[in-house]
Amino acid sequence: MAVKTVSLKTAAHERLKAARRYPGESFSEIILRAQWPEDTITGEELLRRCREGAQFTEAELAAIEAVKSEGRPPEDKWATR
Repeated sequence: MAVKTVSLKTAAHERLKAARRYPGESFSEIILRAQWPEDTITGEELLRRCREGAQFTEAELAAIEAVKSEGRPPEDKWATR
């Protein structure tokens, strides 16, 4: 199995350690079980689409407004539950 070495900030390392389900769970296993929704886009992508004249459905506009009105960042995929 090929491996890569990565550098993490101490806080990121601590969060990975805290996310372990059992003592021997590897960081790779933790990362692979993380949820990465496919239906999200970045702010940069949204801005690009708007500048290109993208047309949004009523449902998409309602979803954007709902998130905007919450006034908080997106869900933290690494938060301990």
